[in-house]
Amino acid sequence: MRLDRRDFLRLSALGGGTLALGPAFWQAAYAAPAEPGPGPYGAMSGSADANGLRLPAGFSSRVVARSGRVVAGTSYTWHSAPDGGACFPMNGGGWAYVSNSETSSGGASAIRFDGGGAIVGAYRILSGTRTNCAGGPTPWGTWLSCEEHGSGRVWECDPTKSSQGVARGALGTFAHEAVAVDPDDGRLYLTEDTSSGRLYRFTPSAWPVLTAGTLEAAKVTGDPMAGTATLTWVVCAATSPASEQSSVASKTTVFSGGEGCWYDSGVVYFTTKSNNRVWAHTPATGKLEVIYDASLYSGSPLTGVDNVVVSRSKDIYVAEDGGNMEICIITPGTPRTVSPFLRLEGHSSSELCGPAFSPDGRRLYFSSQRGTTGSSSGGYTFEVTGPFR
Repeated sequence: MRLDRRDFLRLSALGGGTLALGPAFWQAAYAAPAEPGPGPYGAMSGSADANGLRLPAGFSSRVVARSGRVVAGTSYTWHSAPDGGACFPMNGGGWAYVSNSETSSGGASAIRFDGGGAIVGAYRILSGTRTNCAGGPTPWGTWLSCEEHGSGRVWECDPTKSSQGVARGALGTFAHEAVAVDPDDGRLYLTEDTSSGRLYRFTPSAWPVLTAGTLEAAKVTGDPMAGTATLTWVVCAATSPASEQSSVASKTTVFSGGEGCWYDSGVVYFTTKSNNRVWAHTPATGKLEVIYDASLYSGSPLTGVDNVVVSRSKDIYVAEDGGNMEICIITPGTPRTVSPFLRLEGHSSSELCGPAFSPDGRRLYFSSQRGTTGSSSGGYTFEVTGPFR
């Protein structure tokens, strides 16, 4: 997984959001939590399309993979319980969509697309793990796959070809959910999906190598709802959850049910399902804010907050674990609004996972983990195409 400087810069430009707006913009844009309001694409259609999706006008969908079935145009059988995912630009054009498998046999797979969006390959990139939930892409073009169990680790994978990931034990041993890489500050941020979970950050000893470094857990000072909160950090061991380290647990803050995590334009976004909140942390200032809280407004559309991704237009897309199976958008403005973007019907016993945009921002990928059957063997992976701003 060696990468030269030219490739690092290219992948950084293609794989993440532009830094042009910077953290000051977001501190102004998210001065108060989002409230229900109209979305940028108008209302969803009144009825579902052939794939069960209700979408705004001008958008369409296709199924690109189903668990237990061969991916069209390939000889590869798609994994069960598709979960967290991300897209990666490929040398020579096109991209790959990577997806975890949240099963006892775990692992991760990838679907490769050409420049026109046609499927040209599918393959395994991680085996020999279990309960791979979410994760995150790196600016140097690898996928960090997170195991969600008590002795879970983070595995670094090559999404470009059939391969085998490498365990990165320095990133901690706990029920990992997601990870976001901050290339400006040279750190990684990680969520933990337990009732006693913490928010962690990892500072590599030699950026961007993940074999060694310092792991810390967060402590909140102030009121994040009032915009007065900041984070400080307490060093912890990488061999067990922070909640089980007596010298750390009492000095750090519980983020119960940590879920999705994404870095964009100087801000780390993450979600906690225990209280249906979306958070924003600005590493440059230490500031922590709540930018969405479902309890603030009656009939708030976003519940069961889970995986999160930021689009090129700086809208925050949040997938739901349960509820009415929507992906919702939090849009900056005055006021800030939250609205449904899509709804998947007929999958009521499932959850939506792995939202990710193609490198050109024109296609959104995501999965229904348990599909229409409610079984991990019934998963679907979708693509939505349309006039994304």
